[in-house]
Amino acid sequence: MKRILVVDDDTTLRMALTRYLEKRGYLVQDVGSGIEALKVFEENPPDLVVSDVMMPEMDGFEFCRRLRATRSGQLVPFIFLSSKGEVEDRVQGHSIGADDYLIKPFEPRELLAKIEAQLERSRRIHTEIIRLLQKAELNGSASNETAPIHAPSGSDPTPFPLTPAEEKVFWEVIQGYTNKQIGDRLFVSPRTVQTHLSNILGKLQLENRSQLVRFAFERGYKPPIEEAGQN
Repeated sequence: MKRILVVDDDTTLRMALTRYLEKRGYLVQDVGSGIEALKVFEENPPDLVVSDVMMPEMDGFEFCRRLRATRSGQLVPFIFLSSKGEVEDRVQGHSIGADDYLIKPFEPRELLAKIEAQLERSRRIHTEIIRLLQKAELNGSASNETAPIHAPSGSDPTPFPLTPAEEKVFWEVIQGYTNKQIGDRLFVSPRTVQTHLSNILGKLQLENRSQLVRFAFERGYKPPIEEAGQN
């Protein structure tokens, strides 16, 4: 049974959403703030997070940002459910690391569809990661040496048309770093990182970070050792 963490300071909405999802076979835990959500997540990470944006003490954007900064929270599907429906709000939500953004008032069936889609995408990603790890172990046993798949040195590092700046962001994203972390590591602004990420997604015809991670794993790409060890 998949576990969903619902984060919203509106008690009535939170209870209604919890009942709705439980009737559809999900195990739901609900809390009223981002601070509570971080504690719950640390104790028992859920399979997916649905979070409001406007909350006291810690808003949803900060909650998502802190969650993405943790190892266990890097790949968990995250859906914003908010009355903040301006384009700028939605863009900010995605740039922080959210996988989807639904505006209140909403149709419960649409939220359910988004949840199911994100869980299925997450399942496929994890299945592929396991398959690739098992393949790598088998290859390592056969050759008695590790041979991770990296881009060829001295040539175009990827078989797709990315600029040097986009290539750097690509490697950082597939390691699970947030835009803020990538900006700190590459000495650029998070907005610049988001611009490069948007260009990458457009060139590869992908919709979000999760699909980009899957794209990389499906093709056996791993970040070069020298880049993975940058501070």
